[in-house]
Amino acid sequence: MRPLVRRRAMPVIAAAWLATLATLVWLAVAPLPPAVGVPRPSAGAQAVPAATPVPDDQIGGPLMASQGTVVNYPDPGSPRVPDVPASSWVIANAGTGQVLAAEDPHGRFGPASTMKVLTAITLIPLLNPNGMVLATQQAADAEANDAGLIPGHQYKVSDLFTALLTISANDAAVALTQATGSFAKGMALINAEARHLQAYDVVAKQPNGLPAAGQVESAYDEALIARQALAMPAFMKYYSTLSAPFEIKPHDWETLVNQNWLLTKYPGALGGKIGWTVNSEATYIGMARRHGVTLIVTIMHCTPLQEITSAIQLLNWGFAMNGKLAPVGQLVPPLATTAAVHHGLSKAERQRQARLATSLAGAARGSTGQSIRYALLACVILLAGLCAGGLARRRRLSGRHRELGRIGRSATFAGCRAARAHRAWGPATGTPLSRCRCPNSTAPAAAAA
Repeated sequence: MRPLVRRRAMPVIAAAWLATLATLVWLAVAPLPPAVGVPRPSAGAQAVPAATPVPDDQIGGPLMASQGTVVNYPDPGSPRVPDVPASSWVIANAGTGQVLAAEDPHGRFGPASTMKVLTAITLIPLLNPNGMVLATQQAADAEANDAGLIPGHQYKVSDLFTALLTISANDAAVALTQATGSFAKGMALINAEARHLQAYDVVAKQPNGLPAAGQVESAYDEALIARQALAMPAFMKYYSTLSAPFEIKPHDWETLVNQNWLLTKYPGALGGKIGWTVNSEATYIGMARRHGVTLIVTIMHCTPLQEITSAIQLLNWGFAMNGKLAPVGQLVPPLATTAAVHHGLSKAERQRQARLATSLAGAARGSTGQSIRYALLACVILLAGLCAGGLARRRRLSGRHRELGRIGRSATFAGCRAARAHRAWGPATGTPLSRCRCPNSTAPAAAAA
């Protein structure tokens, strides 16, 4: 009965296999459904534009785009913000990030030596303070102020940072930048750090701030840079050093004296950085702390020799008004590295990368769909092969069974004929040898008696 049952089950099995194959073929050729949670767009639907990025001159708030003085006086009798001889400035609370007042905060001007603050906060985390740097001819050729580096001589990294932030050594800035591997690599790192801080007005060409075409910063960005510097103990140690010895060559020492007299003249002063070139005029970054409140003041394009006096006036006003007025802006926090680098690209390059990202995303989705289809088709082919192999094997087995049965029946029939021809009974005992069970046997029924 088993062969009969199998023969009857074969149509059912074949129908099941065919149904499975048909289902897989339909899945392979049918269009893929949209992702969960993503509605299928209608025929007349329009693409939703991406969120518009904040313009660079509005980083920190809409009022930061103003080219004049911005301040929210609490009442008409409040102390007026000082009128300082500078084109741009910012006074901000480093702790809360509130911008108390500003003038043309995103105005772009030459930074002069205040660029060295950005150079320092970029390179201090990257260079071993106890490491040695080999001075190059390029570093030694930097214009004064300088520490007097000699090409071919080695200098300790920490000594170079001290020279950078006390006497504003231009040669030390170049040597430290080259210590990253190359001057170009160091400058790329400095600009990347500016983007990381959302200081998008910064274009750094020289690590010491010496004149270079297109090199600019803004008072707002310098406040972001100063806030980051405050969070770095190593920077603040160099920044607040009043004097330090510096070995130019073996047994030839000089004393580095801090140029920023705010440290000794202003109560609560934490440090400051002076800058000056003919085109940039005077620039300044200063910090001070009183009664637990830390203020940052940054000044751009100021009348020479008035930058520290102007900073003191703004700091005095800031300490008096802190907490009594609504801020006009906010110092933004650093960005994630990827977003910062993306924003650092030109507008055209950002648009090109956005188009590329969109096309790649679409290609990825299409590739995923194609991969699914190919996988399903592979399943179809595999199952078809299994079916074909199974049927062929079943046919081979059935053929073998039929052949064996035919041979067996022939052998049995031949044996029975030979037995009858030889003799049907045993020897004299009269006992029958066997009874032929061949279906063609003609032995008499009495032989069984």
